Amino acid sequence: MKTPLLFVVLSVSAALAEPHALFNGKDLTGWKIAPFDGGGAVRVLSNGIAQCDAGTPLSGIAYTNTPPTMNYEISLEALRAEGSDFFVALTIPVETNFCTVVIGGWGGSLCGISSVDYADASENQWGEGVSLENNRWYTLRVRVTPGVLQVFLNNGLYAARVEYGDARRLSLRQGDIDKTKPLGLATYNTRALWRNFTLTPITALLASDKPRGD
Repeated sequence: MKTPLLFVVLSVSAALAEPHALFNGKDLTGWKIAPFDGGGAVRVLSNGIAQCDAGTPLSGIAYTNTPPTMNYEISLEALRAEGSDFFVALTIPVETNFCTVVIGGWGGSLCGISSVDYADASENQWGEGVSLENNRWYTLRVRVTPGVLQVFLNNGLYAARVEYGDARRLSLRQGDIDKTKPLGLATYNTRALWRNFTLTPITALLASDKPRGD
């Protein structure tokens, strides 16, 4: 009876891909400073944490390698050290389009997705006001699978699930945020710290990764 159980455990383990670190803990290799007018400095501190200084208004970085556009999960820990606006604007690819997951925007509390059906996080049904503290680490996870985009902040503090069907429903908010394509991070008048930034291929879909009714 032990052999079949062991086989099942090994099979499940084999289906789980290893996360790939997007920060090397030393410098910004693999990234470039997003060319925002008035952007603040972004650098890696001696403890391996990336610090993004406040811009006027935007600061951030963009990935210089080619990210996946489907079936992946991104995880990131982020802290708002100074300021009162978004300390995470995570721009991601979804098939041929892009969108941005915003944490702490529009005066400090709004979490959401910009944009869905051309409505930004302050206008669509997935935006939510959340009490967010400065100098506290938050963990963000984003899963991109065919037809479904899922966002999780601190295991329930904020969550969103968009069944987008056609990726053309997703887009970037008009403005300079497109300078963080194809994958990037930005802040707004805010100094932030980022760490443990990883990307994991999704090799087996969970039930929640599929559109309901499939």
